[in-house]
Amino acid sequence: SQLDSSRGNGVQANPTAKTIDEYIAGFPNGVQEVLQKIRATIREAAPQAKEAIKYRMLTFTLKGNLVHFAAFKRHIGFYPTPSGIDAFKKELSAYKGAKGSVQFPLEQPIPYDLLRRIVEYRLEEDKRKKWRLARDYELLESRTENLVYIAMIRLMLILDAV
Repeated sequence: SQLDSSRGNGVQANPTAKTIDEYIAGFPNGVQEVLQKIRATIREAAPQAKEAIKYRMLTFTLKGNLVHFAAFKRHIGFYPTPSGIDAFKKELSAYKGAKGSVQFPLEQPIPYDLLRRIVEYRLEEDKRKKWRLARDYELLESRTENLVYIAMIRLMLILDAV
């Protein structure tokens, strides 16, 4: 089992972790292996995504948050947004979850292939988000009263290109 009874009840072993490596290092070896494999699975599906710690969870981002995940005492929490959960509702029905989250018990095999497919789905959503920004920019550009919104969208598109 990947559980270690010496681990406390906290959400993470190192609440001041600034990087994913620091976060993972705070857990017992079995949990570290699971977290590293989830990280690698996400990295393979979304190689262009950036890693961060947000809300004291491991996070992958592009234009916005793709997915978050975190280790708990008895499970891994995976947070692909409500749309990511809805799109895989049937496959996730075997697990405990909520509107935008699912819990994978540490005493059961982690469904890495399912995680990969959820991340790929979220990537497609992220691409559509960029397309909508560009389309909205074109629609707004024709109306001078929308100059503030045009400036905001232009800035978002510039930041996205960096």
